[in-house]
Amino acid sequence: MRPLHPVGITPAQTIADLSRLLEVSRQLGASVELQPLLESIERAALEVVGCERASVFLYDKVEHELYSKLATGVHGIRFPADRGLAGQVAQQRIIVNVPDAYADERFNPDVDRATGFRTRSILTLPMTGYDGALMGVLQLLNKTTGAFTANDEELSQTLGALAGVALQRQLLLEAYAEKQKLEHDLNLAREIQQGALPDASPHVEGFDIAGWNLPADQTGGDAYDFIETAPGRVGVMIGDATGHGIGPALVVVECRALIRALVSTTSDLRQILGTSNSLLKDDLDDNRFVTMCLAFVDAATSTLTYASAGHGPILHYRAADGTFSELPISGPPLGILDGIPYEPGPVLTMAPGDLFILMTDGFFEYAKLDDDQFGIERVQSVLHEHCDDSSAAMIQRLYEAVHAFAEGAPQLDDLTIVIVKKTR
Repeated sequence: MRPLHPVGITPAQTIADLSRLLEVSRQLGASVELQPLLESIERAALEVVGCERASVFLYDKVEHELYSKLATGVHGIRFPADRGLAGQVAQQRIIVNVPDAYADERFNPDVDRATGFRTRSILTLPMTGYDGALMGVLQLLNKTTGAFTANDEELSQTLGALAGVALQRQLLLEAYAEKQKLEHDLNLAREIQQGALPDASPHVEGFDIAGWNLPADQTGGDAYDFIETAPGRVGVMIGDATGHGIGPALVVVECRALIRALVSTTSDLRQILGTSNSLLKDDLDDNRFVTMCLAFVDAATSTLTYASAGHGPILHYRAADGTFSELPISGPPLGILDGIPYEPGPVLTMAPGDLFILMTDGFFEYAKLDDDQFGIERVQSVLHEHCDDSSAAMIQRLYEAVHAFAEGAPQLDDLTIVIVKKTR
């Protein structure tokens, strides 16, 4: 059994040491930020053990490295977690007491050479969390009264335990705060993106137009829009930026803004897509692009004109014979190559019951857990079956069919669709 008072230590000294540790515990518990907590640990080590310098090395589990955000007199140290005295302590979870640093081959004198400091003695110990997880290593340099004693080891071990739990608590709090901030930012981005979607379907005489969007994440890389250019004439747009999440969401919102600005000045599809492509090429990284289709619906002539920058399939349903055709695209996605001419597709004369369908690949590539995809043929079958319904109802029936087909498989891509139906 360990004696109540180590050899050479009086009861009064033991009480004083315990009082200091209790005060340290109170101070560590009061810290609410990591940097002040590290400073408190180092100050406590200097005061409790009585040494010249103290270093707190945090453990980076991902990189398997030890690093210091603060060391008395030294900054910015990072090294593998199996190197040197600190590495041995991290690996074996033991206390290492070295009375003569330069006589120990594990000691690295490079820091001394760089700082002009002379290390004499070293006491190194692990800091572990409440569950035993390694949080870091505490290293004390140069006991002011000689070598580190057994009592110093006892005090330091207790201090290391207190510091380890405090560090674990603080890192958990910071991780939680970072998660909360990320969720807040994502929710804000989602609000902005969803706010950019149309509030209502446009009213165009003789047409029924509806759109719908469901991102896979809190934010998505898809968008659609309705742009009324004149009475009886409306622009219909759908876009899909590579990927899904906050990055593609920002890209597709920029693309939507460009299209809206250009449509307010011209109805020339070549110019609109060509200018958008040039501007996005300047802004986007090489691995980012946007597929986009813009169409103009004209009630006076019952026609629809369109141009597609890499977006497909574009479906045209003819009510007269109940058949679908896939319309040609005009060129590559926006943001890849500059100077591309985007020639509009064939002008469509819409007869009653005809459909013009724009959708993103989230629909036909929606897959079961065995990777079986919904496919274009099933999309066409569902729309043909419900072609007498409204555009909004057809979209709902299609989503229900996709969801049932998936048999519980998660949605991995954004879902966006626009249907233009000629009613009379």
